[in-house]
Amino acid sequence: MSKVLLAHGDGGLLTHQLIKELFLEAFDAEILCELSDAAGIACAEKMAFATDSFVIDPIFFPGGDIGKLAVAGTVNDLSVYGAVPKYISVSFMLEEGLPLEDLRRIAFSLGEAARKAGVKIAAGDTKVVERGKLDKVFINTSGVGELLDNYSQAENIREGDAVIVSGNVGDHGAAIISRRAGIDLESDILSDCAPLNHIIIPLWKEFKSIRLMRDPTRGGVATTLKEISESMKKDVELVEEDIPVDPRVRSVSEVLGLDPLYLANEGKFLLICSKEEAGDVLEFIRTFPEGSNARQIGQVVPGSGCVRLLTPLGGTKLLDMLAGAQLPRIC
Repeated sequence: MSKVLLAHGDGGLLTHQLIKELFLEAFDAEILCELSDAAGIACAEKMAFATDSFVIDPIFFPGGDIGKLAVAGTVNDLSVYGAVPKYISVSFMLEEGLPLEDLRRIAFSLGEAARKAGVKIAAGDTKVVERGKLDKVFINTSGVGELLDNYSQAENIREGDAVIVSGNVGDHGAAIISRRAGIDLESDILSDCAPLNHIIIPLWKEFKSIRLMRDPTRGGVATTLKEISESMKKDVELVEEDIPVDPRVRSVSEVLGLDPLYLANEGKFLLICSKEEAGDVLEFIRTFPEGSNARQIGQVVPGSGCVRLLTPLGGTKLLDMLAGAQLPRIC
C-alpha cells in the first residue's frame, strides 16, 4: 500500500495501522502511546495557549516542509508571547491518494522538529477526505506553554525604545516564490523555518527591559509592526538601510514587484526593548547562528499608530498593513 486511502480515516484497521506504524514511530512520544481520547499533562499556574493551521503550497520547500513548519509556527507563537513551550497537539487532514512516503517524510520531520524544540506531542488526530476535496495535506497544531513573569505587553512600550529584528527578512516568502508552480527562478534561497525557543526564552529571562516580541509571519515585518504601533498608540520609525535583506531575496522581490518587508518569515522575530539594553540584546542574539545578522532597525517615537520608513534619499514612506495577499498559502 503506497497511498492514503479513505479507509485510513475511518477509525478502523488502517487507521490504527497508520497511527502505530507511522505516527508513533515518527513522533517517538511516550504520552501518545496510551492511545486515549485525551492526554494528562502537568500544568503550571499560569499557562499560554496557541493554535495555528498550515496549508502551505508546496508542502516541501527549500529549508523545510509543512511538518517542520507546523512545529516552528506554534512553538514560536508561544515563545514570543513569553511562554516556555511544553506540549503540542497535531491534527492531519489528508487527501485521498497522498503518497504514504510523503506523509512519512512529513511526520518524521515534524517529530524531529518537536524533539529539537523540546516540546512533547501530547495528542493527535487524522482525517481523510475524498480526492480533490483538499490539496494533499493540511496540519493544525495547538500548543501549551508555561507563562513567564516577563511576557509581551504592548502597554509597557516607551518612546525611544529600540526595534530589533533577529535576522534577514523575507527569506521564507522568497523561498516559496522560487518553488511555486509557474515561477521559474534559478535560486538557492532557503526558508528560515525553525523553532526559536532556544533563543527567545533565554532573552525573556535575561533582559527585563524587553517589552514585546512578535513573530512576523504572514504580512511580514511591515504588517506586524503596524499592528504593534496601533496597539501601543505610538509610531515606529524604521531606517531602510538598517533592515537586513539577503541580496537574493531582494533580487527576487524586484523581479516580481514584491516588497521584502511584506514577505513572510518563519524563523525570525521582532523585539522591542529599552535603548539602553539594545546593544546587549543584539550581542546575545548574534551568538546564535539563527541570529547572526540581527539588527536594530528603528525606534519607537511619539505618534498615534503609524510606521514610517526613512529612505536612503531622505524621504519618508508610510507603511500600512498588507492589503490583499502577495502570496497565498504561504504557511
